[in-house]
Amino acid sequence: MSDLDDKREQINFVSVDSAPKRFAGSVSEWQAPKMLAVFALLATTQLWFVNTDFVAQVFPNRDYVFSTHSGRHAIAIRIFLISFFVAFAAFSSGDFRGRSMFGLDLVLTFLAGCAVFDLANVMAEDILGSSFSLHFSAIASGLFGFAVYSFKLLERGFMPARIRVQHIPVSQMRALLRLGVTIAIAAGVAMWVGGLGLHLVEVMRSLTLLGGIGPGVFLFLPVLFGQLYVLAIYDVATAKKPKFNPPVSVIVPAHNESYIIKDTINAMDRAAQHYGGEVNVLIMNNNSTDDTEEIARETLLSCKAAKGRVINVPKPGKSNALNAGLDACETEFLVRVDADTLVGEDNFSRAMPYFTDPSVGVVGGVPVPPGGALFDRARLLEVLVKHGFYSVAMGAVNGVVGIPGMFVVYRTQHPRQLGGFVEGMNGEDTDISLRIGELGFHSVVDPKIRYISEVPSSYSHMREQRMRWFRSIYHISSRCRDLIYGPNVTLRGKVILPYMLVNSARRAMLVPLIIFGTLEWGVAFNENTPIVWQSIVAVTTGAPAIVAVVASLLNGVPRGILALPEYLIFRVLRAYFTLESMLSILIDIRAENLELAIRRDIVPDKPIRVA
Repeated sequence: MSDLDDKREQINFVSVDSAPKRFAGSVSEWQAPKMLAVFALLATTQLWFVNTDFVAQVFPNRDYVFSTHSGRHAIAIRIFLISFFVAFAAFSSGDFRGRSMFGLDLVLTFLAGCAVFDLANVMAEDILGSSFSLHFSAIASGLFGFAVYSFKLLERGFMPARIRVQHIPVSQMRALLRLGVTIAIAAGVAMWVGGLGLHLVEVMRSLTLLGGIGPGVFLFLPVLFGQLYVLAIYDVATAKKPKFNPPVSVIVPAHNESYIIKDTINAMDRAAQHYGGEVNVLIMNNNSTDDTEEIARETLLSCKAAKGRVINVPKPGKSNALNAGLDACETEFLVRVDADTLVGEDNFSRAMPYFTDPSVGVVGGVPVPPGGALFDRARLLEVLVKHGFYSVAMGAVNGVVGIPGMFVVYRTQHPRQLGGFVEGMNGEDTDISLRIGELGFHSVVDPKIRYISEVPSSYSHMREQRMRWFRSIYHISSRCRDLIYGPNVTLRGKVILPYMLVNSARRAMLVPLIIFGTLEWGVAFNENTPIVWQSIVAVTTGAPAIVAVVASLLNGVPRGILALPEYLIFRVLRAYFTLESMLSILIDIRAENLELAIRRDIVPDKPIRVA
């Protein structure tokens, strides 16, 4: 283990950004376990109830389904969601009245949607003579339940105020054409393979790689993103990259970073030597209580190519430091680097040529872990999948929402035009990238721009980081809800942000879903249930495992496959942290009508200041 790993084990990072005081409350490590225990009790009671002889006559599908469907359900999804809604609301952050109203809102809205599904099924039976399958109904109910959860949490949680997102329309014809063609091909491949009856599919099911789902459903998204990835790599490979090394400013927000700040600055100095242009490093010492300032000053004096200075920012908060750095920037281009990031030698020289294209507004790359600590191997696969595969692929249709602030390059005028980095909430890096994209500029993720980014080495540090990260999607969606509910039709606002919210709900429910599936299989109240143990295991092993292998190979990091078992376990832990993060969101007594709020006076497009 390296010295850096030894130092990481001593870190227990906490800052004002860990739980913004207006939007998040503290969550004890026992809150989620207690919530899961109540959830299991509620679920078990209801599963027993619907399988009693008398009640089973009312609900022959052994779920709260009020119309006849063909087939059987894979899981009693409505019982699952109602149990989750009640348990989650009971342990969410808020007073008793707020939590009660939240739980009631979740359950009643969900049941109303289910009533519509069942009524549509009755009408289909009467008019067409055939009903929807129970499998289809379960999928529809599940997706609707995820949406209800995420949007009700957005409505009832204390969230950042909505701003008017500046939108400059540009032609989306190329992106839409690409998206339409790739969707059609993915659907065609999925249906073709689904109709082949391959023996390989049965083998994969037996190895828990499909868990009982059809190969067509399983293949659609990987084939879609695989095509987009190839198109994005083509764009990166054919982009004009003349030598371009204008002066750049690098802002580095630093809070108690004495253990690594010397390595961070030295890495930037090596990158500056390779770059050949002027590199100005601004270390934004953000209320540090250790010797970060002294070490940074000494290291800057010894740099061979980079030059810089330390600027003290006494007001705590990363965005405060970033905005002070933005004010001090005197160059046309701005590089943001986290204090725990070691940039690669070619990062500046590879990123800057993209800006010779006037349509490019943001450039980023792929973080890699330093290695040697508890979570580093799992994190390697995580970044290869998320940043090295999905983010790269979304660039093919100009659909990148955010580029992480570990290493990212902007045109300085854009953050200034947008009022700087938002303060007092989580996700300031995604917020600024998203809004630059809405100005009509392209975000590039180059998978060959790689840099070393610190990975927490302790459970408590990882928990703090992930709760902060996972809360950010709600903060961003609330602040930029203009994109979701406003009149401008954009891929980010109408598709990607809602998908991210729904996906966050799915991830928050992953651990409860595993518990519920185990209950249905283990207690076996319904002797006709199709659930097998492979289905339960496949929730965490099937598609994620195959996508991780593909991402490792595409990124030229085959050794990442060796970390697959750790990655699959880490995904469950990550889901658990998501649940804890959602429990930390402060719940209000009253719900805000997000759509009607579009017509009200709104906050101008400027930073939120911490009260």
